[in-house]
Amino acid sequence: MSSKRIDALARLAVAGAALLAGLASPAEFGPVVAPRQIGELVPEATIHLGKTADWVVVTPDAVWVGSTGPYAVHRIDPKRNQLVATVNLGGEPCAGMTAAFDSLWVPLCGNPTTLARVDTKSNVLSAVFKPGPAAAEGGIAASADSVWLVLDKDGKLARIDPASGAVRQIVSLPPGSYNPYYLGGLVWVTRADGSELTSVDASTGEVLSSIRTGPGPRFLTGGDARIWTLNQGDGSLTRIDTRGGHATKTIALGTPGHGGDIALGGGMVWTTMPKVPLSAVDASSGVVLCQWVGQGGDSLAIGHGSIWLTNYEAGTISRIDLKDAQARCGRTPAP
Repeated sequence: MSSKRIDALARLAVAGAALLAGLASPAEFGPVVAPRQIGELVPEATIHLGKTADWVVVTPDAVWVGSTGPYAVHRIDPKRNQLVATVNLGGEPCAGMTAAFDSLWVPLCGNPTTLARVDTKSNVLSAVFKPGPAAAEGGIAASADSVWLVLDKDGKLARIDPASGAVRQIVSLPPGSYNPYYLGGLVWVTRADGSELTSVDASTGEVLSSIRTGPGPRFLTGGDARIWTLNQGDGSLTRIDTRGGHATKTIALGTPGHGGDIALGGGMVWTTMPKVPLSAVDASSGVVLCQWVGQGGDSLAIGHGSIWLTNYEAGTISRIDLKDAQARCGRTPAP
């Protein structure tokens, strides 16, 4: 989730190319709701982690965040809002992480790229596997028996044995596919170099479908038989019906560019981008409810009644009350 942004001409070129290709309509640029200042969301806690802070994973008893300066992952105790462990790594945590099999799985950039496994019970680095991620801003997913990681720019999706780190299967995806997400027995992979989402049967590795999205889909989340993609090309959000296998809506957010993240929680879809650290969309209607601007942003997760939001440049993570953010968007939080 680099904080660098593509310039306006590049944004327009990507969006225009998508339109000419007959793909999802490009979103409008600029504010989609009246902007609010991020300062109105007063954090319950802000924790400094390193030179930069990026990639967040929430588990039932912890919040994990990656950093540079040092290259590490950090464990936060959500009961006390305290940093309780730092696990140093041999490379930069440069892509989305996931928690599964009593471990935190961390793709590392370097020469060569590798995949780190951190024991979440003992807070120690338990193994480093080869190969690693295809590129920065990729991701990783876990199904019932495997870890899934794209290995190269040609779209080789690896099924990895979580015990040995051995690659058990290679699935060929469209080139430029980088970010997997597991939901409903399927592995869903966005194609950042195109405008599509590919589904793979997690049991067999069979490629099942290709669904059009907005341009440059990168980060994704899911739940309630829906997948949501954050499209870097035009700063839009696409909602996919996983039962019907088609996109049902593409929503303008006005936040194009590299970086960002997306999460689902409290009946809302939350996105973050540098300088637009938080946007909120109603998951049922697809209506953009709130958008906060200002310093910070770039990665987030929802859990323990909170939005956990990084400030990439400051190297911090802040805990924001989820119900407070919902209320400011005119939504009554569930009791």
